[in-house]
Amino acid sequence: MIDISIKRFRWLGLVVITTLLVLIFRLPAVAQTPRHYTELEFPPLPEISLPQYERYQLDNGMVVYLVEDHQLPLVKGSALIKTGSRLEPAQKVGLAETTGALMRLGGTTKHSSNDINELLEQRAARVEVSIGTSSGSAGFNTLTEDLETVFNLFSEIVQEPAFSPQFLTLIKTQQQGQIARRNDDPGDIASRELDKLIYGEESPYARTTEYETIDNISREDVVAFHQKYVRPENMILGIVGDFDPETMKSLIANTLGKWQPTTPDPDINVPSAQQKQGQGVFFVNQPQLNQSNVLLGHLGGKFNSPDYPALAVVNGLLNGFGGRLYNDLRSRQGLAYSVYGYWNAAYDYPGIFIAGGQTASQTTVQFINSLITEIERIQNNPIEPDELDYAKESILNSFVFKFENPSQTLSRLMAYEYYGYPQDFIFDYQKGVKATTIEDVQRVAQEHLKPENLVTVVVGNEQEINPPLSQLGQTVTSIDITIPGEAKS
Repeated sequence: MIDISIKRFRWLGLVVITTLLVLIFRLPAVAQTPRHYTELEFPPLPEISLPQYERYQLDNGMVVYLVEDHQLPLVKGSALIKTGSRLEPAQKVGLAETTGALMRLGGTTKHSSNDINELLEQRAARVEVSIGTSSGSAGFNTLTEDLETVFNLFSEIVQEPAFSPQFLTLIKTQQQGQIARRNDDPGDIASRELDKLIYGEESPYARTTEYETIDNISREDVVAFHQKYVRPENMILGIVGDFDPETMKSLIANTLGKWQPTTPDPDINVPSAQQKQGQGVFFVNQPQLNQSNVLLGHLGGKFNSPDYPALAVVNGLLNGFGGRLYNDLRSRQGLAYSVYGYWNAAYDYPGIFIAGGQTASQTTVQFINSLITEIERIQNNPIEPDELDYAKESILNSFVFKFENPSQTLSRLMAYEYYGYPQDFIFDYQKGVKATTIEDVQRVAQEHLKPENLVTVVVGNEQEINPPLSQLGQTVTSIDITIPGEAKS
């Protein structure tokens, strides 16, 4: 009986001690007051550095970058090709895009399109080709064990496309379908028409495919475009992943290394760009809409501008949840769900400074005036130190995400070589952002943001926009977006 009482006492004592310990250890967590987010401290971000890579050149002029990455049994390749839709004839707009699509879809001289698709699907691999405004690209993804098979297919597609007439017809039909649907999205309308107004309708940076230009494209045109521009001396190849360097070099030498062009090297002149349309308001009437899509813009500049880092800080001040446009037009005035303003740049021709958003029809004029007011405010009034710090930190902190993997870094190296930029351009940009001052922000805003040159495009419902756009104090010009030859569709 005594033994039982002693055991019970010990058991009760153990329960009490355990309960006390739990309460003691919980007390700091219960009593601790969460700190405000401004009081949180984080360790500095790691320094960004380039991975080890090898660059060499084949006898036929092709430049090759190799970056080993053995974390996963995968290999990724990409090629930049010195071509682009800006080089196609004006009467055959769509030729470059058609050529890129047909290179991949139309099979090769050794494998049909179905054979290629089946071989890739069996290996969960991918090969893609496309041609954009200022460059062409070709790429592949594969498991390491399938590298030889997939790379051989990739090489065939680049060098020996069959340009099947059947698939050419299919691609042209798809393009005609895109033309028929191009007025479905008011945002797309605004963007397209702003490009035309700023660069000019005939500019290679703004012209659009039409039924007539697609009809003008023949298989012979596609073959000639490929032979003229897709050539080894005009190509930069980058490969990253789990491969043996010597094996990879041998594979490249035995495929792309034997490639010789069959036509003379073309004299490629990069088309220039100037602002075509001066300040003005342009309107596209879409009676079915209950809100307006608004874009304002003027000609911008290039990445290699000495002022580009400071202009990037201007972008940071205007945009995002803490940006001036969001805080004023969206939060304070309630004029829009989305609003933005960016000084956009391109590598070898001027981009566009663009500002805009979507607003209710009845607040269209107020929205436009408020956008312009914010642009002028950043020119006329020095920003606050905390604004500068916020914008700079947002840009600098994002650098980690630009170098998350070797593939991203390799893409930058290739782009810099393609456009003639120094390999350390991104690091010079980073230093420039760090060095940007309040005075720099105001200076570049005054020099590069030009409210007097802004072209305004509104896509909306004329009957519901009140006050009318004429209240902006400029002549309002209507834009006809009827698709030429639409009956053919």
